[in-house]
Amino acid sequence: MYVGFLPETKEAERGELWHIQVKEADGRVAWSQTFGSSVPAQAVAGFLAALIAFPNRHCACV
Repeated sequence: MYVGFLPETKEAERGELWHIQVKEADGRVAWSQTFGSSVPAQAVAGFLAALIAFPNRHCACV
């Protein structure tokens, strides 16, 4: 898993401030999520806490 707070990048100019990525064992990106500057850091922290609490890639709730 990669978590980046990247306010100095070109992506931040487009509104992508937070970058979260999960990769497969072979290095391919399984999925990614970005959050903009209007999203509170507490919401990003909650998103990350949920990922840590339920580390399985597949959710039984779907």
